[in-house]
Amino acid sequence: MAGVSEYTVAGAVGVEARDWRAAVRAAAGLLVDAGAASAEYPDACVATVEEHGPYIVLTPGLALAHARPEGGAHASGVVAARLAAPVEFGHPDNDPVDLVLAFSATDDGDHVAMLAGLAKRLQAGLADELRAAGSGEGMRALLDGAP
Repeated sequence: MAGVSEYTVAGAVGVEARDWRAAVRAAAGLLVDAGAASAEYPDACVATVEEHGPYIVLTPGLALAHARPEGGAHASGVVAARLAAPVEFGHPDNDPVDLVLAFSATDDGDHVAMLAGLAKRLQAGLADELRAAGSGEGMRALLDGAP
């Protein structure tokens, strides 16, 4: 997958978050704003971390927030929030986090496909590109696979 253009995408820079919960809610809130998730979805993403720990902090500075489809996903989407200041998630190796991706998927198959596509893009440098983007629109274009 070259991009995630078949999904709803959005980005935001300078997102204020006092802690990891606020960071996750802010990122997942972009999915709500885009119509890809219900108003309950950000809390479902927080609950996932509370239940399973900071496993969503995949690499230094990067978290991938998500919840099960039944947590409020209306459509498949991926968003990126670059934080104004990094926050601690409690991960022993990859804190602090300055970039939070959030995604929603409507079924298990799409969930796996979204993860696979994001993993491929992240290995190719997507996180650094998102950090360098000058605007939310620039982040959206990167997520969408635009040059």
